[in-house]
Amino acid sequence: METFLQQTLNGLVSGSIYALVALGYTMVYGILGLINFAHGDLLMVGALVALQTVSLLNAAVPGLHPVVLLAAGVAVAVPMCMAVGYLIERIGYRRLRNAPRLAPLITAIGVSFLLQTLAMIIWGREFHVFPQLVSTTPMQPMDGVVVSPLQIFTIVVAFALMGGLMLLVNKSRLGRAMRATAENHRVAGLMGINANGVIAATFIIGSGLAALAGVLFASNYAIAHYGMGFTPGLKAFTAAVLGGIGNLPGAMVGGLVLGLVESFGAGYIEHLTFGFLNSSYQDIFAFMILGAVLIFRPSGLLGERVADRA
Repeated sequence: METFLQQTLNGLVSGSIYALVALGYTMVYGILGLINFAHGDLLMVGALVALQTVSLLNAAVPGLHPVVLLAAGVAVAVPMCMAVGYLIERIGYRRLRNAPRLAPLITAIGVSFLLQTLAMIIWGREFHVFPQLVSTTPMQPMDGVVVSPLQIFTIVVAFALMGGLMLLVNKSRLGRAMRATAENHRVAGLMGINANGVIAATFIIGSGLAALAGVLFASNYAIAHYGMGFTPGLKAFTAAVLGGIGNLPGAMVGGLVLGLVESFGAGYIEHLTFGFLNSSYQDIFAFMILGAVLIFRPSGLLGERVADRA
């Protein structure tokens, strides 16, 4: 039971980060029918920009409180990633909306490599230690179960952001415009909705969530480097497909389910395989789930709400 509870906690931490990134994938697909494979790299940009901001502040004003450093890092990383997300949509994808689907897909892969290369040029190839701005002092609420304030902070922030996004989409004027554009952006334009503005706003919001996910991810693993966005981005895409690509609640559920399955797999894989595999093989579960979903339920757990586009 202690192992089960500990792995549940670990799964919620990683799953909430996957869910934040998966929301960006599913929002863009819901409106454009496009898989933005560069989205995972915005997580990396957010983490490295936050790290750079914290390092510069520490050098300029030593002794600042960690909360101030964290707030400053987020305050710079989120707008930066939003700007990058807007530029990706404006320069990379807008002219390709009516192109064959292969064209924007190849462009997305190219943008991903471009972001990684620029990050490598700016921050180098080496791994950077991300400072622990939120306490990681372990607490033991019960025997065999350890939790840190950072883990609690990650879960609370992620769930708050997911709840805020749902309110934005379902209750705000922008949310109504996003839903209308998702149905048919040409008809939405005829009804007075600025489809280009709504699509740009979707990229901007998704990029901001990816930046926050990057800061949370780097804080939990204390590492930041130019290639850190690839694996979490791929897992977040798996989570979006698992929940139902184009479905916001599905992306959240898919991220949490994937995190829990991955965590339970890491905790029990050695026992289940009689010592043949260990927890370092936990990544295989994400891709096993992706394969199973594509074979047995391509629409995902909660289905797809947007119409298929020719």
